[in-house]
Amino acid sequence: MSFLFSKKPKKEATRLFFATDIHGSERTFRKFINAGKFYNVNVIVMGGDIQGKLMIPIIKEMNGHYRATVQGRIEHLSTEEELKTLTGKLDTLGFYYKTMEEGEFRALQADQKSVDALFHELARQRMSNWVDLAEERLSGTGIKCFVTGGNDDEWDVLSVMKKEGAGSFISCENEMVQVDDDHTMISVGISTPTPWKTPREVSEEELGAMIEKMAALVPDMNKTIFNFHDPPKDSTLDTCPMLDWDKDPPQQIVQGGQPIMYGAGSSSVRQAIEKYRPMLGLHGHIHESQSVAKIGRTTCINPGSEYAEGVLRGCLVTFVDGEVQGYQMTSG
Repeated sequence: MSFLFSKKPKKEATRLFFATDIHGSERTFRKFINAGKFYNVNVIVMGGDIQGKLMIPIIKEMNGHYRATVQGRIEHLSTEEELKTLTGKLDTLGFYYKTMEEGEFRALQADQKSVDALFHELARQRMSNWVDLAEERLSGTGIKCFVTGGNDDEWDVLSVMKKEGAGSFISCENEMVQVDDDHTMISVGISTPTPWKTPREVSEEELGAMIEKMAALVPDMNKTIFNFHDPPKDSTLDTCPMLDWDKDPPQQIVQGGQPIMYGAGSSSVRQAIEKYRPMLGLHGHIHESQSVAKIGRTTCINPGSEYAEGVLRGCLVTFVDGEVQGYQMTSG
């Protein structure tokens, strides 16, 4: 008697593109959405700090010209073409802007609540436009787009990411999602305290509790991704200059003419990675610390950020059956 044994079909690897910390940059977000097709991936993930930081009033003067103060310099614009060039620059930098008459500018300048309300309105509008753009560009491609907030993102701005009927753009913070048939991902965008006192910061203990709550949802740690905005402490993904938090604004601490460097990441994130040993860790937060590190079996990645130059830094990751097969940093 003979027996016929059939081999199980080989599983197809999943290709994922990860980027983070674009801080409102229109050009960089558009590159991120296009990266799915460009790199021929199944999944794109944005890891937080997607909201811009500044709003620029553009004042229309009596003579029909415009002026705006950008990065400490007053720009005088006499033509619509010059205005278009300026707004394109602001889009790349991630700044919000609104054109207004002198009287509206003076009234706004005297009312901080109105300034804050306008900033949030413009931030929500850009975020809403980005969700629509992602749906338009990714429709029918089969590419999933997962997006979470970071410590610089306001809750009310993030709320517009959850749009009824969205099929490709998935707001995934504080949720477990299926990246493919085999692999899951949990996302936490909040960080530990920073010198900048950003909108979404908590203590190490609170962040650790949030991670534990999310980890309890994971069915198989060998086949999961930790998408945590804060990088693990002392991992090379979190190396940056030490700052004096008592100065306003915070200033670099220098010794012997050289800035002191240290690991600014989260100890609770590192402890969770060491405890649960997920397949992959996706992190950001520290723009200048582009790196890949192994913590036990876990491949941890911070692609870094150059959003203000309109450059999209990212990382391509290939994995199958709970194992990272390869990764490649990208920039473009």
